[in-house]
Amino acid sequence: MPVTLFLLHALGSSADEFSRLRDLLDGTVDVRGVDLPGFGEIASASDSSLDATVEHVVHHLVRHARGRWMLGGHSMGGKVAALVASRVLRGDAPLTGLAGMVLMAPSPPRPEPMDEERRERMLSWVADGSLSDQDAETFIDQNTAEPLAPAAHERALTDLRRTSPAAWRAWLETGSRVDASAEVGTLDLPVLVLAGTDDADLGAAAQPELLASVYPRARFVALGDTGHMIPLERAAEAAGAIADFVADEVVLGPVVPDDWAALIAGDRVEARVRGILNRRAVPDDRGYAPVVLDLAQLTLLREIADLVVPQDGPAIDIAARVDTQLARGEGDGWRNAELPPDPDAYRAGLDTLARVWPTDPTKRADVLRAAIEGTTDADGPLDAARLQLWLEDVRNDLVRQWLAHPASMALIGYDGFATGGNPIRGYVELRLGRREDWEPVGVGGTVAEGDAA
Repeated sequence: MPVTLFLLHALGSSADEFSRLRDLLDGTVDVRGVDLPGFGEIASASDSSLDATVEHVVHHLVRHARGRWMLGGHSMGGKVAALVASRVLRGDAPLTGLAGMVLMAPSPPRPEPMDEERRERMLSWVADGSLSDQDAETFIDQNTAEPLAPAAHERALTDLRRTSPAAWRAWLETGSRVDASAEVGTLDLPVLVLAGTDDADLGAAAQPELLASVYPRARFVALGDTGHMIPLERAAEAAGAIADFVADEVVLGPVVPDDWAALIAGDRVEARVRGILNRRAVPDDRGYAPVVLDLAQLTLLREIADLVVPQDGPAIDIAARVDTQLARGEGDGWRNAELPPDPDAYRAGLDTLARVWPTDPTKRADVLRAAIEGTTDADGPLDAARLQLWLEDVRNDLVRQWLAHPASMALIGYDGFATGGNPIRGYVELRLGRREDWEPVGVGGTVAEGDAA
């Protein structure tokens, strides 16, 4: 089933600007444009402020986002998308399943770089009402590197003609100037950023500096001979980049089943807990660069993980998650007194085991078993006794990282995270073979009706 990509349009545009992208990606990515208040089919909306626009998008996603999905935005829509994504990853929005972002010449969370003379000129276009055809043509000419194809040009004109003057002013006077950096923070998920080489303020040269600190996993792609109207100027190139990005970075790891996703998004789960689960469900970074371990040590830890926690289907990179855990100084709160601090123990243990680790995958289980039982002949920084102790921690860490993923919780039928909300609600009865009426069917057993206070 294709991943759904919800796209938020630019100033003076509408969901229709993504129609060519939708056709080109049909069967690969399910592209769905979203009209923002004051534009497109909802140009008559009474409130087109940035806050109202974010709320509108959240409500739209609550109704339509299912399974694994992405969020994206073009220009103005990029800032809106960042604010929505931050709410999802914090758990403040009743949503789950966000797996990545696609941004096209996005306005950054901080105030958008814009020449003030140009801003005032654009504001003058709506001083007496809607944009005139002449001003609309000027806007298109200023934002494209080459003339648009006739159909794309007519689509852009139609959207500009029906744009609400109030929404146009709201963005230029307020929305584009808002500094939402603190609210957005850092969004650690796969992100594709497309930008034109002929776009002045929000082009390929500017985007890394504007966004690198916001999206540490961003993939920046420059589109040559392209201005600001990427979906209308370079739909084919954009579609190709999106398809590659989704295949490389988004459709990785397990998907949380729909009934469990609904539970996570529901009112039984506290926002803080929902945010934790949403961040854990973000696809792993295929190009993950280890922080505590070196690449050889991480590779060995991945091979150990394959033996300790064999995974069917799309796998979680639990070894990389352990390296991240070590880098953050996190853990289960204790270590054996015979071992050094966790980062040192991991490096020493992996270096010791590497000396006897076979290249033949079929022989690795026996080598690991000997080390676990304390009978290894490995000679390195840890002796056999301390290697045995360290492997107890390793197995615990690997299993904990696997269990922490919401898809794993669904697999084993654990829904203890859903006993919060406001008011806090628990279980009616706790015994084998009984399932509450709010629990996913996969938990099994007969149903106990009602909620515990």
